[in-house]
Amino acid sequence: MDVLKEFFGIGGYSRTPEGAWSWQHILFTSVMISIMIFLSILLGLKFRKNERIKQKTIVIAAIAINAFEIFKITMLSIRNGDFFDTIIHTLPLFLCSIMLIVLPLAAFTKGRLKEASLDFVLIFGFIAGVFGTVGAAQNYNAYPVLSLDNVVSAITHCISAFSSLFIGITGMATLKAKNMSITVTILLVVVALAQIANLTIPYNYMFLERHDGTPYSIFYNMVNGNLILYKILVIGGFALLIGVFYLYRFLRERVRERNKKVSYA
Repeated sequence: MDVLKEFFGIGGYSRTPEGAWSWQHILFTSVMISIMIFLSILLGLKFRKNERIKQKTIVIAAIAINAFEIFKITMLSIRNGDFFDTIIHTLPLFLCSIMLIVLPLAAFTKGRLKEASLDFVLIFGFIAGVFGTVGAAQNYNAYPVLSLDNVVSAITHCISAFSSLFIGITGMATLKAKNMSITVTILLVVVALAQIANLTIPYNYMFLERHDGTPYSIFYNMVNGNLILYKILVIGGFALLIGVFYLYRFLRERVRERNKKVSYA
């Protein structure tokens, strides 16, 4: 029971956090990332031509990421003794936690919304997942490595990254130009909700108010802490990344069409 209480932080952690970039932080996140990459490549290559298993895998990922998040919120509520406060500080309004919404859309919807959601997970899932696992240095300064806060966070982030790689390897994402507007809309809606939450709670969703020791510090330092320019860079960077993926698909299709014409000639 003492071990469980210590893992869940009930009554407060007695252990001193190992700290950001400690060998424990690096070892734990390296193991998690390695397992994620191994499984995504193994399953992606094995089932890339099996449409039923591909769909089932995304369904399982969508259910699993939300199940772990609900479990974490429940335990944090018990630990903090305030369910409402826990909820408003764990809304899915970070880039990585958007997957709590978008993965189910990719799994359970149809048509263009499904296609755009798969595109969104492909584009942001791996980057957000890895940065949220390895780059969330502030978490390892605040909590022990082997704790509810860091272990469950690593699992959900790795599910996000796994889904992205799996979708890419199996070719589930279409990156059709007509769906780009939906993908961008998903991003902008979450950004708008995050900004509203930041002003009303207040909080730091999407890290729009400060970088908190994350890789967003690169943008923050580029503009010497100017908050308006920092937000423009963050949001603009997300939009640019979407554009790069869709442009790559467009150019690849153009090359294929050109090669076909050459071969027929």
